[in-house]
Amino acid sequence: MENLLDRITLNPDVCHGKPTIRNKRYSVDLILDLLSAGQSFHSILEEYSSLEIEDIYACLAYASKLTRIKTYLPAA
Repeated sequence: MENLLDRITLNPDVCHGKPTIRNKRYSVDLILDLLSAGQSFHSILEEYSSLEIEDIYACLAYASKLTRIKTYLPAA
C-alpha cells in the first residue's frame, strides 16, 4: 500500500495544495467522486487517458488511510 501512496502528491502549486495524483491536476476527491457516482475504473481511465489503474487504487488507499485517524478536534 505504501507504494500506492507514493502516487499521491501534495503540492501547494497544484490544485491549491489538495491531494493529487502524481502532481497532475487530477485531485483525489475528483476520482473518489467519480467512483461514488458509479463510474467504473475502465470509464475513468478512458476519460482521463494519462491516468493508470494504480492511480485509482492509490486514491482508494489514501481515502482508506484517512479513515483511520483516531483523534478528532471539534471546531472552535
